[in-house]
Amino acid sequence: MNIGFIGLGVMGRPMASHLIAAGHVVYLNRVRQVSSFLVEQGGIAADTPRAVASSADIVILMLPDTPDVETVLFGQDGVAEGLSNGKLVIDMSSISPVETRKFARRIEAAGCQYVDAPVSGGEAGARSAGLTIMAGGTPEAVERAMPLFDILGKTITHIGPVGDGQVAKVANQIVVGLTIQAVAEAFTLVERAGSDRSKVREALLGGLAKSTILDTHGRRMIDEAFAPGFRIQLHRKDIALATTTARQLGLALPGVGALEQLMNAAVGCGDGDLDHSALVKSIRAMAGLGEKAEPAS
Repeated sequence: MNIGFIGLGVMGRPMASHLIAAGHVVYLNRVRQVSSFLVEQGGIAADTPRAVASSADIVILMLPDTPDVETVLFGQDGVAEGLSNGKLVIDMSSISPVETRKFARRIEAAGCQYVDAPVSGGEAGARSAGLTIMAGGTPEAVERAMPLFDILGKTITHIGPVGDGQVAKVANQIVVGLTIQAVAEAFTLVERAGSDRSKVREALLGGLAKSTILDTHGRRMIDEAFAPGFRIQLHRKDIALATTTARQLGLALPGVGALEQLMNAAVGCGDGDLDHSALVKSIRAMAGLGEKAEPAS
């Protein structure tokens, strides 16, 4: 199958590599020069998104944000200019659900199919082909995309119509972000009370509070191991999508609003490139605790 892949960053490069390794002909494009590694592996560099769309039956996007997707799709020499009837566009970026539905209508008006399929699992999931994929689109379009999803991911769920994949991703990021904030606040209380955070974490992992975030991110907070798995500034982008979407839907999400401000504070203090577990630093600062946590006695 001829596949186009646009967006070869931290996530996109290993994803494109998996598709090439699976035997697909993959046309590649991004703003900067296509990775020589992917070309050596068998990928084909294309000059523009339009050229990718002209050559491919299915075009996959993995881009940073909503404006990037709009430009690649509908800008000069964009994907839309290279599409012909019957092709499929799969957007695996994490972007606005509202704008996604608008993009889909424009692509479908050209006689093509559109699926939004944002992912969870981060760089590690992209490298291991273990991503969680949340798909939105018609049953026919998602079924057509499924062989590619099976190469890239481990858990694939068809959520519903176009845009529902992005809704699911926003919901995922809300749950992850608020849980990190909850663990950070709980550990700050434990520290101020003079108790042992490691022992408290151990106890909580045996009860209803048990979660992957309490386990992995809680350990990072205690160890102050903030090398980025998922950067605060990237998670902030997703939470901004949540607040924007809530506003468009006329919803109040007070916890999300507070989380966005906490992330703004962390970025403002220079922590934007740290792992999102480093939100605990801002919580500790508000509590008047020192730069480094005191070891448990």
